[in-house]
Amino acid sequence: MRALLPALITTVLLAGCSSADTPALEPIPGSITYGGQPRTKLTKSPIGSAVYNQFYNETGQRVEETYILQPDRSLKLVRREVGPDFPD
Repeated sequence: MRALLPALITTVLLAGCSSADTPALEPIPGSITYGGQPRTKLTKSPIGSAVYNQFYNETGQRVEETYILQPDRSLKLVRREVGPDFPD
């Protein structure tokens, strides 16, 4: 019973961790998928590989985005970090 208790607690805690609860990121000007998927397909990259994009938004902040290559060769935006150009 003692060995089962930590596994049960871990299962209960992880049950609350769902990516369905977080809203999908929307592309912004400068994003690869802003205005739709890119015309060129990443045919040599393996499915599930990460594609990184870095640009500056209209307020001059550095934006770093991560995309995942989907089975249909489209890009899914999964992470965005916005911060100053030169962190303190």
